[in-house]
Amino acid sequence: MRCVLQRDLRIALRRRADTSAALFFFLIVVSLFPIGVGPEPALLRRMGAGVVWVAALLASMLSLARLFNDDHQDGTLEQLLLAATPLPLLVLAKTAAHWLGSGALLALASPLLALQFGLSGEATGVLLISLLLGTPLLSLVGAIGAALTVGVRGGGVLLSLLVLPLYVPVLIFGAGAVDAVQAGLGVAGHFSLMGAMLVLGLFLAPLAAAVALRIAVE
Repeated sequence: MRCVLQRDLRIALRRRADTSAALFFFLIVVSLFPIGVGPEPALLRRMGAGVVWVAALLASMLSLARLFNDDHQDGTLEQLLLAATPLPLLVLAKTAAHWLGSGALLALASPLLALQFGLSGEATGVLLISLLLGTPLLSLVGAIGAALTVGVRGGGVLLSLLVLPLYVPVLIFGAGAVDAVQAGLGVAGHFSLMGAMLVLGLFLAPLAAAVALRIAVE
């Protein structure tokens, strides 16, 4: 698992253009909304969390199609299937590398973007925590879709259709946590549900992705 994680991170560092594309896409999309809707502070505060979350969701999908496709094309995927390490653990390592190269960067950039929407310090902190909880789940669910579309022509469109409906609960509770703190309500329930989904994703998503990869290769 450590070798797979280090290998994928090295590949991400060598492909800095691909790695930075998701971050720049995230920054540009979020920055365009205040320009488009106008400078009304109340409106920007109300829509800020949703805009940041939708942009993070879309940005995290940019590199999903290549999560397993490159390994499938060069034969590495077959070697992973034959490895002594269980395939779900290798899938988990690859998913962790994907999150470190995309979701973690998006979450760390979110406090800066929150300033454009006039979010308070408490709301910005909740937004950061919700992204740190939710973006790993986006990568885990995305890994299932990426495994199902390995080797499929036009797999990027099919991948979007598969994973976007599954992203909706994460989006609802992630953005809802920020809305709750702005309304003076507690956020423990939102974080608890997101944490529960993340735990389930850590156990179930690698298993489902491993089964899909075996089917795709066979």
